[in-house]
Amino acid sequence: MTQSNLILVLGDQLTPAISSLAQADASTDIVVMAEVVEEATYVRHHKKKITFLFSAMRHFALELENAGWRVAYTRLDDPNNAGSLEGEVARRLARHKSKKVVVTEPGEWRLLNAMQNWSRSLGCQVDILSDDRFIASHSEFAGWASGRKQLRMEYFYRDMRKKARLLMHGDKPVGGKWNFDSENRKPAADDLSIPEPLRFEPDGVTQDVMRLVQKNFAEHFGDLEPFWFAVTRTDAETARDHFITECLPSFGDYQDAMLVGCRFLYHSVLSHYIHCGLLDPLDVCQRAAAAYENGEAPINAVEGFVRQIIGWREFIRGIYWLKMPSYADPNFFQTERKLPAFYWTGETDMRCLAEAITQTKEEAYAHHIQRLMVTGNFAMLAGVSPTEIHEWYLAVYADAYEWVELPNVIGMSQFADGGLLGSKPYAASGSYINKMSNYCSHCSYDVKQKTGDEACPFNALYWDFLARNQDQLGQNARLRNPYATWRRMSEDKRQTYRDSAAAFLSKLS
Repeated sequence: MTQSNLILVLGDQLTPAISSLAQADASTDIVVMAEVVEEATYVRHHKKKITFLFSAMRHFALELENAGWRVAYTRLDDPNNAGSLEGEVARRLARHKSKKVVVTEPGEWRLLNAMQNWSRSLGCQVDILSDDRFIASHSEFAGWASGRKQLRMEYFYRDMRKKARLLMHGDKPVGGKWNFDSENRKPAADDLSIPEPLRFEPDGVTQDVMRLVQKNFAEHFGDLEPFWFAVTRTDAETARDHFITECLPSFGDYQDAMLVGCRFLYHSVLSHYIHCGLLDPLDVCQRAAAAYENGEAPINAVEGFVRQIIGWREFIRGIYWLKMPSYADPNFFQTERKLPAFYWTGETDMRCLAEAITQTKEEAYAHHIQRLMVTGNFAMLAGVSPTEIHEWYLAVYADAYEWVELPNVIGMSQFADGGLLGSKPYAASGSYINKMSNYCSHCSYDVKQKTGDEACPFNALYWDFLARNQDQLGQNARLRNPYATWRRMSEDKRQTYRDSAAAFLSKLS
């Protein structure tokens, strides 16, 4: 009798062609999937994120069963649930008398580290296969990074474009240049006609999961309802097509813009579908490129979108696996402030932060500029511990997995790695937020006032950040102009900025 192997499929591996399934035998092997409390609570994940993943997992199990696979699926409320992935694998090994476990490499270092010890702890063979859903392998990225003191996405991105043959004419980029980012920084007018992302009514499976999550994770961050995410491959593909048709043509122009009450603008809201495996990232990029080739979307929009996926997404993953586990530890500015309580409530008089955090609480989503230049910028200027803000981002967004979130926060948002990933800190005063949004016109603070109780806190915090970190940043070429401006100020003016920042931070504490 043929021995059955256990094929473990994780919640972010909902791809029929994933390597673990591609090498398995549906006639003999058993797919193991499990909703376990350990994965739902290692940080207190947003209720919408847990609901999304558990429901998508249940629908994927049905998809596999319809394709002829035998699936051993454990629900969270199963009385025999072991509570951890290792415990569930052990239980299934005993039940099915299997001798081998096959799994595609997990996306997070903590899980890979645990799995590498399973062979000993479980007493069986454990095969961990590469995740081939990415363009660059770990070894390929490591080879590219070897010998470089600084790792810059732009040059890596060009290699990925060439390898994937996206937006290329031979060896040359379509449109004559690799990057059209300078055309993608328009502030949005209040009267834009902006389509909403597609919303999907929860089916019976999802409604069951929603009740489960409300019962077991009621104290977790975020609003559970209304729940509208796609949880099946078919619906995720429909959302993808809607974005390419309705939103992509204007995505480039306004991808950095922010508007009160407009939570999605022209963004795709596809990242959580891509990261969990419901959508194939290269396929999404190829469809976007086809929209340009067919005259349905301009080059600045399509190139900017493609760069986010095959450029930034691949680059960030490469950094993560190259530098873990130590990459979780850098604290270049030696900051120790606790995360302000309003990051969990949205209750602050700073309208930009209130908008971004309230939206995060209600939608488990904010776009990249809200994350980088509002919540991330404020945390860095205020001297919040990188670990505190990293764990917040990991908990609150539906698309947050450590491989993609940690480098974005440690390297990009907080500059905590001292410049390995980014060439300068993304620090900005209120003037940037005022330029790219209408938040300031709705705020209790005055963005035009530089100091004092009524002034936008970002203004004094920006100069205070530069002043207190001059030893670390004073030689940064990209900060030459701000530091020259700081030196030209009178001593009294500089002190007023620092006093205003100190007064604000004392209230924050």
